Amino acid sequence: MYDACANGQTLKCLTVVDEYTRECLAIDVAGSIRAQRVIEVLSRLVSLRGAPKYLRSDNGPEFVSTQLLQWAVDEKLETVLIEPGKPWQNGTNESFNGKFRDECLSMEWFRNRLEARVVIEDWRRHYNEIRPHSSLNYQTPHEFVGNLTNELTSEARISSPYW
Repeated sequence: MYDACANGQTLKCLTVVDEYTRECLAIDVAGSIRAQRVIEVLSRLVSLRGAPKYLRSDNGPEFVSTQLLQWAVDEKLETVLIEPGKPWQNGTNESFNGKFRDECLSMEWFRNRLEARVVIEDWRRHYNEIRPHSSLNYQTPHEFVGNLTNELTSEARISSPYW
């Protein structure tokens, strides 16, 4: 997603959402986001949460680069690229991006990229920890994950197959 700061700096936001829990795992804010940066964000998430079976994305250049595709192979992740012009194939992330635009980007006027990072991270935490989701029976993503944790045995892996 793109936006701009009051000082003229461009903002590009990489959003990573777990399709099952609806958690926003990360919003990386930069001026541009290339494949190496995507790999860094995803590698950090894999080290924290374990790897999903599938990684769903659009066909942006950062997602179809040889470098990212090789990283996915190395991590044993299957990639699921949506067809161009068919955003409904990535409905969870598209829905999230709409909420992110309406509830954060359109409501804030960032003076610079640093301020944007702080405000966007605060919004991401609010989205995960405070804001109930109708798709999760009006629980927050963190409540939903907590309830899953209580239901699963200690041997079960708590990770969505899709990010």
